[in-house]
Amino acid sequence: MLLPYLNKDLIEAGCDEAGRGCLAGAVYAAAVILPQDFRNEQLNDSKQLTEHQRYALRPVIEREALAWAVGIVSPEEIDRINILNASILAMHRAIDGLKLRPQHLLIDGNRFKPYHDLPHTTVVKGDGKYLSIAAASVLAKTYRDDYMNRLHQEFPYYDWDHNKGYPTRKHRAAIAERGTTPYHRLTFNLLGDGQLSLDF
Repeated sequence: MLLPYLNKDLIEAGCDEAGRGCLAGAVYAAAVILPQDFRNEQLNDSKQLTEHQRYALRPVIEREALAWAVGIVSPEEIDRINILNASILAMHRAIDGLKLRPQHLLIDGNRFKPYHDLPHTTVVKGDGKYLSIAAASVLAKTYRDDYMNRLHQEFPYYDWDHNKGYPTRKHRAAIAERGTTPYHRLTFNLLGDGQLSLDF
């Protein structure tokens, strides 16, 4: 059973990201403030849910949350500032978009940079422990999947409608055969063969 909050007396926003380990596409993050009495037995870490379950939960979260927002950092920005900084920036952008100002942040993972003067708590595997982080993981994952499905229409050869930009064998084979797209993260090890970078 996921916990409803860490601090009962504070307006708490859960934050999570999606797409950190991908070879292509933006990294997405979401921030969600749930009411303290929010309960949903289906809600869990988005990686534990089926695609159908995630998309069924998204409108429930959006309807019942006190506030929610999604933040995006582009592949170009990822290459410029690195994926850890990009993941944190995406969370900051999501928090920027909240219509209600939180008093405390619950962050999935173990790394974060302070957001203005707001206190924060990092929670390893927090999407399996707190409802607000789990809700953020569902929004980040589904909105990023929508985005990768749109990119698939532009570049169908890379199988992004299935792999969502992650380093599958088929995705890497397509890079080896066709080269990169404007959406690939050029600082990543795209071919997975121990090389540092591709020759362009």
